[in-house]
Amino acid sequence: MTISPATGSPAPGAGLPYPTAPTDLGPDALGGAARTLAASLTRAIFDRREAIELVVISVLAGGHVLLEDLPGTGKTTLARALAQSLGGELRRVQATADLLPADITGSSIWDASRGGFVFAPGPIFSNVLLVDELNRTPPRTQSAFLEAMDERAVTVDGVRRQLPDPFLVVATQNPLEQYGTYPLPEGQLDRFTMALQLGRNSLETERRVMHAHLAGLPLDEVTSVLPPEGLVSLRADVHRVHVAGPVLDYALAVVDGTRRYPALALGASTRAAVSLMRCVQARALLHGREHAIPDDVRALAPAVLGHRVQPLDTAGAGGLTRGAEAVQAVVRATSVPF
Repeated sequence: MTISPATGSPAPGAGLPYPTAPTDLGPDALGGAARTLAASLTRAIFDRREAIELVVISVLAGGHVLLEDLPGTGKTTLARALAQSLGGELRRVQATADLLPADITGSSIWDASRGGFVFAPGPIFSNVLLVDELNRTPPRTQSAFLEAMDERAVTVDGVRRQLPDPFLVVATQNPLEQYGTYPLPEGQLDRFTMALQLGRNSLETERRVMHAHLAGLPLDEVTSVLPPEGLVSLRADVHRVHVAGPVLDYALAVVDGTRRYPALALGASTRAAVSLMRCVQARALLHGREHAIPDDVRALAPAVLGHRVQPLDTAGAGGLTRGAEAVQAVVRATSVPF
């Protein structure tokens, strides 16, 4: 889906001053640290400021990101740039039809030296898990991500194991009309804080990408600008952003509007409403504010809610796009309560 703000609201990222180097990560500079993270991504992803801001907001909100688009549009590059910028441990999984749940979570293996079974952690035990082409793995394997994404833990052989903090999943998928893909169920889509598309590059942007690759890989220019403990502090500060009652009521009106919109068979869930408000807080912090405003809700609702609703017409591809367009229509029809 191509995300655009509701009419009358400023485009996400418009006029946002992205510094080029990190400074102090103390409490007074947390908003600046978030903008530094966004700036780091622009070294590998050109002219995608809106998408970059949305991804950073999702990370600050403690959520997971789903990037859906055609091959070669920069999904994996953006995911890898985010992982490299955050530091910590990065693990990557290439989803295939024969991938098993144990390939994700890990399993117990026989250790002859110890005379017993020992647990061998899978790639999910990382700070950033990049899952490339998630919808190419079957539902049984997709289910291995559910507990981890919702509870930051996995249960293997009856033992519950906590994942590192922070933990986030950045997944990519190709449109569903392509051969050999498995649609993600609603329950799994609901665990992604945001789903968005990058869209095709303009010719000028494509020229910049080609020119940059002549000198090397742009990803080589991306280095860690925010350690794991810095992200944990940022997320704690997001929780302290003030959300006034009228802003909360406005967000609830938008969420409830999706449940009554005639073109939707399924509206947004309560989990979606909570995710929207957490992202609203994160956007306020990124823009240097200690309080949320209605424009935060308007700018984020399509990306946060679009993949969680189900259009009546589910035939063919483009369900996520139609969902975002329906949410955008709900936003336009919902009056700001003050």
